[in-house]
Amino acid sequence: MASVLLRNATRVGLSRRLRGGRVTAWTSDERCIMTSRARLEKVLEELQRNPYYDKYAGKIAKLQHTSPDEFLQRVEQQEKKVREKQVRHVIANQPLKSTIFPFLLKNVRSSWSQTIKRQYAKDSSQNKYITTPIFYVNAGPHIGHLYSAVLADAVARYNSMLGHKTFFATGTDEHGNKIRAAAAAAGLPNLEYCTGISQQFKEMCDRFEVDYSRFIRTTEKQHCDAVYHFWEQLDERGHIYLGKYSGWYCVSDEAFLSDTELVEQTDSTGKVVKVSAESGNPVEWTEEENYKFRLSAFQDDLKYWLKDENTVRPALYHKTLSQWVEEGACLQDLSITRIRNKVPWAMPSPCNESHSIYVWLDALVNYLTVLGYPNESYKELWPPTIQIIGKDILKFHGIYWPAFLMAAGLEPPKTLLCHAHWTVDHKKMSKSRGNVISPFEAANEYSEDGLRYFILREAVPQNDANYSSTKIVNILNSELADTLGNLVSRCAGKAVNPSKEFPDPARYWNVLRSQVADETREALKSVGEKARESYEEYNLHHVVDAVMSMLHSANKMVAYHEPWQLRKRVDDADSIEELKAVISLALESSRIGALILYPIVPRLSSGLLDFLNIPKESRTWADTAPEFFSSNSTKDRRIERNNLILFKKIRSQ
Repeated sequence: MASVLLRNATRVGLSRRLRGGRVTAWTSDERCIMTSRARLEKVLEELQRNPYYDKYAGKIAKLQHTSPDEFLQRVEQQEKKVREKQVRHVIANQPLKSTIFPFLLKNVRSSWSQTIKRQYAKDSSQNKYITTPIFYVNAGPHIGHLYSAVLADAVARYNSMLGHKTFFATGTDEHGNKIRAAAAAAGLPNLEYCTGISQQFKEMCDRFEVDYSRFIRTTEKQHCDAVYHFWEQLDERGHIYLGKYSGWYCVSDEAFLSDTELVEQTDSTGKVVKVSAESGNPVEWTEEENYKFRLSAFQDDLKYWLKDENTVRPALYHKTLSQWVEEGACLQDLSITRIRNKVPWAMPSPCNESHSIYVWLDALVNYLTVLGYPNESYKELWPPTIQIIGKDILKFHGIYWPAFLMAAGLEPPKTLLCHAHWTVDHKKMSKSRGNVISPFEAANEYSEDGLRYFILREAVPQNDANYSSTKIVNILNSELADTLGNLVSRCAGKAVNPSKEFPDPARYWNVLRSQVADETREALKSVGEKARESYEEYNLHHVVDAVMSMLHSANKMVAYHEPWQLRKRVDDADSIEELKAVISLALESSRIGALILYPIVPRLSSGLLDFLNIPKESRTWADTAPEFFSSNSTKDRRIERNNLILFKKIRSQ
């Protein structure tokens, strides 16, 4: 709409005549004005690429109606003022502020290119780029790390079932003082220590079927090169300056904190001290010279990004982040280096080797590195479709990261999926309490499939989830062993189905005449749509609810028709017909349930689909519809074998 307005303003409001490469423009008061056609077209082209084009199109068109030359002169004067201001402000160590048409600034532009055009040209793309946060290697994995990883994997697998090309990235963050301290405590060189812990996170991914496309380590040379290139982009665009910083620094969190992010506590000596409100870790007053990023210039851009409520999910975190941006407390210019002798285990700053790059700037660039940045190939998948993070790092991913990207001329993520934390028996996990849950140890008790199922079934993104051994056993036995496992074994065992049949669902769909059969058929018709809505909302617990409700109906149907009794009446054609209908409806329920649960428990679901002899090409989301409605319905199948133990029941301790 804006481009049409501006073109019309140029074409209709200004009668053009070409004279030797110049444009003659006649204004409404018949004044003849000469201007450079190339210059005018260049400015207009620059404007049309800008995300704030719509916002200023009316003013620009009005100014053009008055005078194209005056319009161009104002642009040139503004750019000249910006260059002069930039020099003065760098000397004064103050952030640069823009005035008229802020998006016209060439070297210190606070907006990012072509963002407006994503509403939503790329949303129909078949490419989906999904990330976890990269995991900090100051310690090995716990169930909070596992939750982030399997949640991202489930989202990626669901998108793959829809036919999208997915790229899924995870990895480890390996710089900073906490890692240096952990390596020293372990008696290992820094890099050797990082390699060992990083391998544990890889093992976690492998054991729990986290099927990543790329596992990155921030100590890789490729990543270092990407960070330096990204820094250069920020620097060339005028977003970095050298300044003095005084403030409260949290050594444990490796972050400067504002007054609103601090609380006072009394320590063991009775002294009142300031600590981080988020982590509870102590802070210390620090004064030093740092290179700083002009974060304060991006408040309006961040507000614009957050206008779309889907930018941050669930809504609770969108509201929280929007309040932070509106209040501006988190938007002070950000120190993006530290004095190197204070943080030696970090990347040196490219402009001054006596400084180290802020570990969060280093870490966040990993989402570009994994795509090959700065090689142009990264653009095929950029921007990220869904970035999964924990609520403790919302500020870094919801303020710093999009601002960095905007400053570099890149589009921010489409969606940040923020989740809450895990408690253990309703208590916060901590080393001091000794209640940190290792996913490896837990899997030894409940199996990898069982633990993955429980974590995704139990967690609700906006609320802290509770890890309870009693609850795990009850859920896994009730749902995987009894509800799903028994349904399959009842209709696939030798006593009921010795010939290992999976009768054609289309043929036997309407044979059974009972209320419980009607309920099962209705559940099968609706479960796919219900589950899809819940996947789209990232409510995986509701996906499981829908599947379990459908499977309960199927179990009630089996109990009512008693196939083990029908099998005894082999000479009665009606009984055999009814028996095949029961088996068909029960196994069709199992097939659909396995497909819907595949993103949540891929190994278990794949095993069940293999058992039911479902071809690999028939495991898409479209196949979650009952085969009764499919024009490609198969004939009778043969199941792989009798007496499948889908999930072994767990004995209570």
